[in-house]
Amino acid sequence: MLPQTEAMTQAWPAPAKLNLFLRVLGRRPDGYHELQTLFQILDWGDELRITVNDSGEITRCCDSNIIGAVIPESSDICIRAAKLLQARCSVTNGAHISLKKNIPVAAGLGGGSSDAATVLVALNKLWCCGLSQQQLARAGIELGADVPVFVLGHSAWAQGRGEKLQPVMLGAGHYLLIFPAFGISTAEVFEYAGLKRDSLPLEMTATRMRPGRNDCAAAALELYPELARIMQDLRAWGRPYMSGTGSTIFLRFDSRKPAINAASKLKCRYNVRAVGGIDRSPLLDRLSAGG
Repeated sequence: MLPQTEAMTQAWPAPAKLNLFLRVLGRRPDGYHELQTLFQILDWGDELRITVNDSGEITRCCDSNIIGAVIPESSDICIRAAKLLQARCSVTNGAHISLKKNIPVAAGLGGGSSDAATVLVALNKLWCCGLSQQQLARAGIELGADVPVFVLGHSAWAQGRGEKLQPVMLGAGHYLLIFPAFGISTAEVFEYAGLKRDSLPLEMTATRMRPGRNDCAAAALELYPELARIMQDLRAWGRPYMSGTGSTIFLRFDSRKPAINAASKLKCRYNVRAVGGIDRSPLLDRLSAGG
C-alpha cells in the first residue's frame, strides 16, 4: 500500500507557451520538418490533479469548457505519458489524473504537450522513479516535439523538431491571446503544399529575442480564410502574430495595463485573454515546493 501522504491528490500546473517566431528550414529524411523557434512560457495554462494508488491502473477525467477538448481515453496524451513512464521505470503503482482544461485544443499553445510533460514530471516524483530532467525530456520526445521544453521548464531557443533546446532569458512579456472559434491541425499545415520550407537559419542574438516571422502563418491563412480576416482586424491594435501552427493569434504589449485594456475592448468580438510571459515554468516551482 502507498503511504497516506502519497495517496493524497496533488495539483500540478501545465502552462501554455508561445512560439515568438517559427522558421521551417526544410523537410528531414524521417518526414518531420527541421525547425527553428523561440519558446516563451506563459503564466497561464491547464491544471492537473494527480492521485497515485496501488491499483496499477491509469485513469483520468477531464473538466473542461473548451469544445472538443475531451478526447477518447485511448488517445489521451496524459494517459500515454503515464503509461510510458510506468513501463520505462517498471512501476507497479497506478494513478488517477484529473485535468482542468483551459488551453484550447489545436491552438498552437502546446496544451497537450504541456499536460504530458506535467504528468511525466509529477509522476516521476510521486512514483519515486528518480529520472533526471534530461531523461524525462528524452522520454517526452516520444510523445511530441514540444514536450521537452515543458519538462525542462524554461523559455528556450529551439531547433531540430523543436526538441534541441537552449534556455534563454527573455524577461517578462505582456501578451493578449485571441482564440478563434476553431482549431488548426498541425499535420494539415505541415502537409500543405504551399508551406514555405526553405528558410535560412537565424543566429541566436539579442535582436532575435522578440516576436518575428512564422513560416506556418501564410499556410494557415490560406487554409483558413477566417483567420486571415481576424488577423487583418487586429492590425488596428498592433502587429498580430500566430503561435505555432495556430489558431491562436497574439499581440505583444510593453506592459500589462495596455494588454488588459485591449482585452476589455476586444472581448465583445473575440474570446481573448491577457497573459504574462515568464522564463521559468510554474511547474518547476511546484516541483521545488514539494508537498
